[in-house]
Amino acid sequence: MTNKVFVDSRRDLRERAFQALFSLEFGREALEAARFAYEYDKNLTDDQVLDVPIFLLNLVNGVCSHLEELDSIIESKLKTGWSLSRLTITDKTLLRLGLFEIKFFEETPGRVAVNEVIEMAKKYSDETSAKFINGLLSPFVTEEA
Repeated sequence: MTNKVFVDSRRDLRERAFQALFSLEFGREALEAARFAYEYDKNLTDDQVLDVPIFLLNLVNGVCSHLEELDSIIESKLKTGWSLSRLTITDKTLLRLGLFEIKFFEETPGRVAVNEVIEMAKKYSDETSAKFINGLLSPFVTEEA
């Protein structure tokens, strides 16, 4: 996962939210996905259960509850001839997460949300995706300012 210094930091939890949301594309349930993303790299005994941090749950549940609206907004910003179905699951998931934080999650400043999602794009996708995501999400930060 991330460096030990960042375990349970907002950056780490945001990355775990991305992983949980990504797994939802393959039929997982939101709470199960969030729990797995949080616990998968921790050394737990069979009977040990950790509380999933509220920040992680808020991100996963928030994206899920605003999914149709997020998808509609993203689709409206894509070039003619493009649709969400043409995007990779990674890019689509990152766009949803970033847009949710910008538009609906007041705890995170918009610029921080964009920067965090760009860093995840560099890690889980590539530089081209990072630039694409930046180009699509940055105008929303300007609108919010």
